[in-house]
Amino acid sequence: MKSGKLRDYLDLIRFDKPIGTLLVLWPTLWALWLASDRQPSFSYFLIFLLGTFLMRSAGCAINDFADRNFDKHVERTQDRPLTAGRIASWEALMVAGVLAILAFMLILPLNIFTKILSVPALLVAIIYPFTKRFFSIPQAILGIAFSMGIPMSYAAVQNEIPAYAWILVLANIAWAIAYDTAYAMVDRNDDLKLGIKTSAITFGRHEVLAVLICYGILMFGFAYVAWSQNFSPIFWLFWVLAGALIFHYYQLIKTRDRAKCFQAFKQNNWLGALFFIAIACS
Repeated sequence: MKSGKLRDYLDLIRFDKPIGTLLVLWPTLWALWLASDRQPSFSYFLIFLLGTFLMRSAGCAINDFADRNFDKHVERTQDRPLTAGRIASWEALMVAGVLAILAFMLILPLNIFTKILSVPALLVAIIYPFTKRFFSIPQAILGIAFSMGIPMSYAAVQNEIPAYAWILVLANIAWAIAYDTAYAMVDRNDDLKLGIKTSAITFGRHEVLAVLICYGILMFGFAYVAWSQNFSPIFWLFWVLAGALIFHYYQLIKTRDRAKCFQAFKQNNWLGALFFIAIACS
């Protein structure tokens, strides 16, 4: 394979932009640490770490295939390898397929429950990019896709999914809507011209308030999990710090400046990491 083609494949899966992988990884690690009483086996950690990277990369390839006729009209995405014509549509699908197969091979040593859950995880990853055409808040579908590591972690470790884990799923979906709405605010003008549906468009002039409400659901969701699982007092220190981070994100997005909204999106990695540290130390 020529180095130029390899570079295009790496660009296709956003290899140089790990923020997406991290936003999927943190919720998965929250669940893995909780499910294993803060002592996950290295093999489980490695499986979910690599699986997160592979499935996020496959999702990027599917997303670019779905948006190949839209991306050329959006300033931020017009140079992506598929829409720029450097790779063909079948190549993007091939990359997505190979990565999905590799991800499934990773979970072969795990129990049947985990394998069953991998099916809806794959289906949601495939469906999400197309929901921008008909669903007013596609970020909610993204949130479901980015949350599948939570039930899969519990299934792998405990062979069941406790009730409080679904609160964590709902909190994570709200978080995804929050940060991806900030992301959608960057492309709002282009998306309006193309007729693409996003939460930033649906929420209209109330988009900042909607983002804050979603962050509030995240915070209350974690508070419930902490209360129900008897987290140590140190958790609440991190919970307060998380609130301070959210206030910082609010300061960025309230300007509706594209660069600051994109900055807020990328910095949500800190929030995911903070909650992971809180869980690990509780």
